Order: sequence, then structure tokens, then C-alpha cells
Amino acid sequence: MKVLVVGGGGREHALVWKIAQSPRVDEIVAAPGNAGIAELARCASVAADDIAGLVDLARTERADLVVVGPELPLTLGLVDRLADSGIAAFGPSAAAARLEGSKGFAKDVMTRAGVPTAAARLTEDRDEAIARANELGYPVVVKADGLAAGKGVVIAEDAAAAARAVDDALIRGRFGAAGSSVLIEEYLEGQEASILAFTDGDTIASLVPSQDHKRALDGDEGPNTGGMGAYAPAPVVDAATLLSIEETVIRPVVRTLNGEGITYRGVLYAGLMMTDDGPKVLEFNCRFGDPETQVVLPLLDGDLFEIMLATVRGELDPSMVLIKPGAAACVVMASGGYPGQYKKGSEIRGLEGARALDDVVVFHAGTAIRDGAVVTSGGRVLGVTATGADLPGAISRAYEGVRAVTFEGAHFRTDIGHRALARLGTTEGLGA
Repeated sequence: MKVLVVGGGGREHALVWKIAQSPRVDEIVAAPGNAGIAELARCASVAADDIAGLVDLARTERADLVVVGPELPLTLGLVDRLADSGIAAFGPSAAAARLEGSKGFAKDVMTRAGVPTAAARLTEDRDEAIARANELGYPVVVKADGLAAGKGVVIAEDAAAAARAVDDALIRGRFGAAGSSVLIEEYLEGQEASILAFTDGDTIASLVPSQDHKRALDGDEGPNTGGMGAYAPAPVVDAATLLSIEETVIRPVVRTLNGEGITYRGVLYAGLMMTDDGPKVLEFNCRFGDPETQVVLPLLDGDLFEIMLATVRGELDPSMVLIKPGAAACVVMASGGYPGQYKKGSEIRGLEGARALDDVVVFHAGTAIRDGAVVTSGGRVLGVTATGADLPGAISRAYEGVRAVTFEGAHFRTDIGHRALARLGTTEGLGA
């Protein structure tokens, strides 16, 4: 069987890595891929948002399954276009992907489904947005309604910060069409957790709960990023809580979409705040998270290709999705300056040494080949992932891998997993 994986980041490297372990998969093509993916798949220079180009590539390659990694091609209707050509694709339709493509739409679905979430109002009017922020009180959350590459969310501590965030979106057009309307949302307190669940529109099968680290700096300081690291399992979500989330969040949303003639097939990602009043949804993503994928897939005891194929065919069985014992941690190594301006083209050294470590996998995110050397080509460069018998061990080994790799301006957080370690009463494993 031949699989085409769309995308070229750390998430896609992890997907390729796991799919390649299936005995049924003979060949993987990635579009556009990266330097790490190229070691496992044949890369094609087709951009992830080139819908026509990707459909042509899938036809030419006679792909048995297309796996869509990023959110943009999903919202642009890639899965629909592939279906029109008779090509099986893992990922939701454009109609279902609106859960991620429009935060306002997601709020409407949650309201109809009775899903617990923060109070919010969607508006295109600056004065109404600021009035709503004042009404909710501070801090308050200002979100661009559409896709903004994970950078369209601002936690405003006061009225001045809220006004700046609203003006960035509505007046200055910082996020383009994605910021033509904003969601003014109640600020929730607690720990965040990520739940990724396979669904074929009927059956649901969850992966291990994980926790991302969005802020750029230690201590959860600095600007929001696409994610600086993750770990799993997240102890803030125990087995009973996970079952409750499936029944109060995932299943009601899938059922509500079904009632509107929208069958959701793929992976549904619920970003949750674990509040004193229980889990509340912060956002939905319609694809695997990044860097959560880099920790949940190493703990998946199952054939990812078979799971995806069953999901697409409406034949998902929860017994296919088993979880290995132990834990996993991923530390993102980023270019200096990220998520702001950063340099590209710096040579990366030490990759072989990191990969030689037991239970360590280095997932490439923003890398390329130049003159035979692996160089940086993005903000998030690598995701150094390790597994272990327990979380302290996994974190310690991940940082051992990080210390083996160098490139100019490399930046990483040294406290990935600190909340979980605090619950365990230890700081063992944290990077230095």
C-alpha cells in the first residue's frame, strides 16, 4: 500500500515514522516533507496548501490513502476534492473542519451540543468587542476567529491590552481574513490538557491524554507559540476523567454534526482547561496536534495505518487503539527569536548522537538539506522525543537528546513537564 502524507513539520514526521511501522505500507510519499521525513519517505515539492497540486500528486502516485497533517488544506477542502477523485483520505471534510477554521462556528456547535466551554461573543465591531471584554472582566481572552497559525490568541490582562489585541485583528489586519471577526472569551483558570480521539462519525477511540507548553519561556512566560514541548500521559486527566470527556465533549459534538448532515471522520482534538468546575473546551482542532503527536504516537500500541483506514471506511474499532505503558516527553528546539523574527540556514550538528541514545527519536519540524548538510528552515526546528518507564525518566532522556544537538541560536525550554513533576513531588528530569 502507498500512503501520501501532506505536510512538512514535526507532526508529519511523527505520522510518517509511525505509519512506516505498518507491515501493510510499502511506500510513503510526503508533500512537501522535510530533511527528517526524507529519511523515511520520498518527498515531493508540492505545498500543503496547493489543493489542485496535491490531488494531481495523489492521482499520479496512485496513493491508497492520503493523510492530511495541517489544518489549512482541511479547511480548503482537500479531503472533499480527493473524495471526488475516488481517493481515500484521512481527515474531515471542509464542512467538519470548520470546527477549527471558525471559532465562532465551534462555539455554536458546542452550545447546541451542551458542551462545557467558556462564555464568549463573536463580533466584527471594535466597540462591541471592547465592551464585551469590559463586561467579562480581566484577564480576558481575545481570539481571531479564523486560522492564525496558533498565534491569534491573546490573554489580555487589562483594558489597554484588550484594545490592542482587538485593533491588531480588526483594524490593523494582523491576521488577514482570519481576524476579520474576533471572539471575546471568558478567561478560564486551571491546567490545560489535550485529548485526541479517532472517530469515524460513530465510534470514538481516544489516544493518551497529553499536555502542551504554549509559552516560549520557562515558567510559562513569554509570547504564545505553536508549542514548545509536550508530555504524555498528563496526570491531570485520569481514566475516569477521560471517559467523562468522551461522553460530555467528543461524542456530543460528533452527534450534533451528524444531525446537521456532517459526518466527522478523522482525528478530533479537544483543547481543554481542567477547571475547578470540571473540563471546559478552549478550542477544537481537526487534526493531530503539534507537538502532542510527537508524544502520543510513541505510546500508541497499534497499527496507525490500519486505524486510519478503518476510520475512513467507517469501521473503527476501539480495540485497535491500545496504549503502551510508560510515558513520553518532547522538547522543541527552536530558532533564536521564535515566535518572532528568526534566522534560517544554520547547520544542525549532533543529530546522529541524539538518535543513538536509547528510546530517543528526533522529529524534524523546520529543517532542509543544503549542500549535503541539515540546516534550519523554520521557527520550530526539532522535537526531541523520548520514552521511558515513567515521566521523570522520559523527560530526563529527552533533555539528554537535546544536549547532544547544537545549532546557532538554539532555544528550548528547560521545564517541559514541570506541572506533572510537581504533582509527583519531584523535579527529577528537568533540563538545565
